[in-house]
Amino acid sequence: MLAYLSRYTHRVAISNRRLLAFNEKGVTFRYKDYRRDTAHQQQVMTLATDEFIRRFMLHVLPRGFHRIRHYGLLASSSRKASLARVRELLNVISTPAPEVPEAEPATPPPCPCCGGPMVVIQILPRWCQPRGPPRATDPAGGSP
Repeated sequence: MLAYLSRYTHRVAISNRRLLAFNEKGVTFRYKDYRRDTAHQQQVMTLATDEFIRRFMLHVLPRGFHRIRHYGLLASSSRKASLARVRELLNVISTPAPEVPEAEPATPPPCPCCGGPMVVIQILPRWCQPRGPPRATDPAGGSP
């Protein structure tokens, strides 16, 4: 049921690439017929312009409503708990997660200079630039 609803609530009613033609006959567009097997799901339909607009407007949310994508059962902050509750209410047994064997701790790579194990000093976020190596000071006491 959730997979069925998500096709209508997680996307725009129709994207520009699915619109094929607009002429005096009407609007021609591509759609998926989920009742057919996968080889023949893509179909083409032409509707009169007023009927196309009527169907399109059925997908426009009224003022004050939000798309389910960010709120409700499938909100990312509570998706796991919400789906567990839905399964409980529907008396559906959830499929157990496949057991993953514990990974052995990774050994650090050897140092290219001395061959000893390298030690992680700091992990930088992706967007940060590491500072350059420390500058050597002049033996006379001044900076370079």
